[in-house]
Amino acid sequence: MSKRRVVVTGLGMVSPVGNNVETSWNNIKNGQSGIGELTRLNKDDFPATAVGELKDFNIEDYMEKKDARKMDRFTHYAVVSSQMAVKDANLEINETNANRIGVWIGSGIGGMETFEKQFETFLNRGYRRVSPFFVPMMIPDMAAGQVSIALGAKGMNSCTVTACASGTNSIGDAFKVIQRGDADAMITGGSEAPISQMAMAGFIANTALTLNKDVSKASRPFDKERDGFVMGEGAGILVLEELEHALARNAPIYAEIVGYGSTGDAYHITAPAPGGEGGVRAMQQALDDAGIKPGEVGYINAHGTSTPYNDKYETMAIKEVFSDHAKQLAVSSTKSMTGHLLGAAGGVEAIFTVLALKDKILPPTINLENPDPECDLDYVANVSRKADIKAAMSNSLGFGGHNATIVFKSYDE
Repeated sequence: MSKRRVVVTGLGMVSPVGNNVETSWNNIKNGQSGIGELTRLNKDDFPATAVGELKDFNIEDYMEKKDARKMDRFTHYAVVSSQMAVKDANLEINETNANRIGVWIGSGIGGMETFEKQFETFLNRGYRRVSPFFVPMMIPDMAAGQVSIALGAKGMNSCTVTACASGTNSIGDAFKVIQRGDADAMITGGSEAPISQMAMAGFIANTALTLNKDVSKASRPFDKERDGFVMGEGAGILVLEELEHALARNAPIYAEIVGYGSTGDAYHITAPAPGGEGGVRAMQQALDDAGIKPGEVGYINAHGTSTPYNDKYETMAIKEVFSDHAKQLAVSSTKSMTGHLLGAAGGVEAIFTVLALKDKILPPTINLENPDPECDLDYVANVSRKADIKAAMSNSLGFGGHNATIVFKSYDE
């Protein structure tokens, strides 16, 4: 059975570098960081104070206050970004097509902020004062659920929870839904709002976050001085669409999604497998699924968290998969500017990968000042550059040993 071709027709985003795709991409191309000092919480309570917060984002600019109060922050981000993506795709969802349009949005930790606030209410005022919306606000699938309700999409509705691979797994899973014929379009990506008391405390406790007090340089993937990631928040949503369906309605086409790989390390709850072995298999799976050779890939948006093990092992994995071509590959980590958006990272970074292909511009890895000798690839250090790339890859790796890779190509008629 021949596989149906799937293309990207819409993009939507809220991120630390901008509250829409255009602003975010312009800042990424220009190497402008969205990372700053923690403001949402009391920064004196934590040794890690560098975060990637959204700026000037007011949910009441997008929906009624009474509706917003029934959703966690991560769902706000998903709904707003999905509305942007559907508008960008010029996709009208109505009674004639709603059953063939689905939603697949991942989140790593869901409504952590809601959980904290409602538990405090329980402790101080008892169970009768806990909100009846507590559970549907907290659970990670509610971003997909609320997007479906807001947009009227009645097709497959799902949520992938694979820690920091959630967004990429969701896009890959949605891609396969269309490819096998179960939907004509999918609204997909990831959303996360992890800048909360317990999320910050938990990641500090397992030594994952950077303690660098120079917040402008705290996220420094592949740099010898890296010491942990920076927590970020936001959402990245794509509209994926079956090619003939997109052409029939004259939809804008950004790129074609052609490959997906997903593997497990079976090694450790937080540490990546030595040498990035699981990532090797995910990348190879994605290439095999796409039917392209390693030498055809011109750019990789790396997971690139700015943690000691991840950056070293991801570099090793890329070398294993791409062999001699690894030295010709451009690799960059946009987390140097956004921080790590956990379950939303794959959605946001998929958009940056698609736009790198479309605009033929490689986003930089900023703060790469003292290269780690063990990280010796071309990381597009500090300044973006033009490059005529035809295929690009995005990697996401999560706690629990989850590895996910997606491959995009320039759209050829």
